[in-house]
Amino acid sequence: MASVPFWEESYKDDKISAFGTNPNPEVKEFIELFQKSWNVLEAGCGEAKNSIYLASNGFERVNAFDISENAIAKVKKIAAKNEVELNSFTQDLCTFPWKENYDLVISYGTLHFVAKEGWHHFIQEAKEHTNVGGIHIIQIFTNKVPASPDIEEFAVGLADEGELQGFYQGWKILSLKAFVLEDEHPGAPKHYHAINKIVAQKL
Repeated sequence: MASVPFWEESYKDDKISAFGTNPNPEVKEFIELFQKSWNVLEAGCGEAKNSIYLASNGFERVNAFDISENAIAKVKKIAAKNEVELNSFTQDLCTFPWKENYDLVISYGTLHFVAKEGWHHFIQEAKEHTNVGGIHIIQIFTNKVPASPDIEEFAVGLADEGELQGFYQGWKILSLKAFVLEDEHPGAPKHYHAINKIVAQKL
């Protein structure tokens, strides 16, 4: 029987949040560059804290997906509670059907949970389906430190240091960070993640 990651239990519990309720810092930092008419896509949204934040701030075309049915069920409840509208749905990012272009693509802490071939393909497709002037905000764990015990079984696509940046040659780099984070969340002791994070704009 396959193991179940700790966040699945968090998704089923309305009293706790797996990864906090505040949007990720770059979403808040760069929001003045976004237009409320933009077509937004959050991949591997979890409890969709970024999408909920954008929808709460008047963004009208917010799309958020996750492979977890429990996550999306929780997102729909959170959206209803906050009286915001967003299009949330269950989807594997490796088979996401790129039927339209987007202006903002967000992915935090998700891509390393699929094989490199899968997340490479996702980023290439996302780049091709991003309008000129559009922005990507992407965070991925790297192999600078070993995957922590709570995710080791699932982190099959850890990036090399700098690998993410290599996909954005020819784009305007608005922010680039690499660091090791001490982390903790429900169901897991303190641990470390090596992180590469990029905010890039299509020219």
